[in-house]
Amino acid sequence: MSTTQLRSAAGTRLHVETSGPQDAPTVVLVHGWACSTGFWAPVVQRLAQDHRVVAYDQRGHGRSEAAPSAAGCSTDALADDLVTVLGATVPAGQRAVIAGHSMGGMTLMAAADRPELREKAAALLLASTGSGNLAAEARVLPVPGRAARRAAHRALLTAALPLGPVNAASRALVKYAVMGPGAAPAEVEQCARIVHGTARVPRSHWGRVLAGLELDRNVPKLDVPTSVLYGTRDRMTPPPHAHRLHAALPRPERLVELPSIGHMSPVESPDAVAAEIRRLVADHLTAPHRPTAAAPTRPRSEQGRAAR
Repeated sequence: MSTTQLRSAAGTRLHVETSGPQDAPTVVLVHGWACSTGFWAPVVQRLAQDHRVVAYDQRGHGRSEAAPSAAGCSTDALADDLVTVLGATVPAGQRAVIAGHSMGGMTLMAAADRPELREKAAALLLASTGSGNLAAEARVLPVPGRAARRAAHRALLTAALPLGPVNAASRALVKYAVMGPGAAPAEVEQCARIVHGTARVPRSHWGRVLAGLELDRNVPKLDVPTSVLYGTRDRMTPPPHAHRLHAALPRPERLVELPSIGHMSPVESPDAVAAEIRRLVADHLTAPHRPTAAAPTRPRSEQGRAAR
């Protein structure tokens, strides 16, 4: 693996990691809120033998620089950072399959009208994500009533309290909030350490962005073949988000359901996530070129099921 530092909008420093053969097809992985490149490790392990895999820390996460204030945290900033990474890591004249998990998927939606995304993306995967109404539709806190549920989840997202050490109690909370009931102890440990490793102030700033997220209008602009993947036990972005996204896409690919999987699908079900990325690479990046005029405007949508 090689690492590099890039400068995005307003000079924000981004940490980027590249694994796999340099001449292999490129996959770009974009992590979610309170995560880091380490979150993608199980998927990278499955892809890097025959793919060139690029992953980066979103600003304020992992080893990337935080914005100096909350004003530097926005969906436009997410899009700025993505196009910076694509411009630096996807060679001129080439394209990549881009997968975004949770806030990473929102990053792809935020960049939907950026010409750099249309130029560099051969296909997309939106994993365990949504385009809006996150606080109102989350099911982490069992609060009755839409307004009360929105307020409770907004408070959860924007809290700047320190999370403290990873211990039995915090592991149990992480498993309940963002993972399925069958998540293995090692998977829970990995997610807990990554979430607890996110600095509390950037976590709060980005949580505020998520609480007010409004990207519904961007989804129909994702004029790229796009698969949607979700876990049936996802409390953060419950399954209705995935179904609405898939229905709104202009070029939908598969709608992949992962039974009994929670929000952290790349950790809980890396085989299924890697398999869908491989399929998108095979169909849209390495397949023999077909003239654009012969391609249907809305590729056939499939309902896919993937087990762990």
